[in-house]
Amino acid sequence: MIGICDYNMGNLASVKNAFTLLGETVAVESDPEKLAGYDRLILPGVGAFGDAMEHLRERGMDEALKAYARSGKPMLGICLGMQLLFESSEEFGPNPGLGLISGKVVAFDTAKFDHPLKVPHMGWNRMFTKDHPLFAGLDEAHYLYFVHSFHAVAGEDADIIGETEYGYRFTSAVAHENVMGIQPHPEKSHKNGLQILKNFINL
Repeated sequence: MIGICDYNMGNLASVKNAFTLLGETVAVESDPEKLAGYDRLILPGVGAFGDAMEHLRERGMDEALKAYARSGKPMLGICLGMQLLFESSEEFGPNPGLGLISGKVVAFDTAKFDHPLKVPHMGWNRMFTKDHPLFAGLDEAHYLYFVHSFHAVAGEDADIIGETEYGYRFTSAVAHENVMGIQPHPEKSHKNGLQILKNFINL
């Protein structure tokens, strides 16, 4: 059974529908005490980092997510959910994160762009990936759908499993043992996104 963490900060319906398309049993879970009962866990997220962490803390989800990570079972953060895995974010901050992945979340530094680009980074873009089970069956560079104004800076190079070019190269996918995160929205990325979710199911 796959659980989707509900803390009132995510587009839960589209994530749930994507797993339903794959024939997978999935449940939206708002009770932190029940998270441990799932075989796999999705942490989605849309909105501001600080607000999301406040919602997690108010519901007791922050400690439940940390405990789930310690269990060794697969856990996947999507978009803001990926960013929450890190130690901190400078969005309206600094704000502390879950600390499950070493590093921080920063705004796009437009001064480093090699040509003018709009922020947020929105639309289809390529992800250049390392060899990781999450990307089985996909080309080394494949297109996925992005919507974000902040990006992760991983503290450990070994945790980086995907990068994307937008003004400069940034970290767009991470994995540390059983905890994984991807910046793009797989549920909006058609065949490639569904393949990533299928791979997560099969881990």
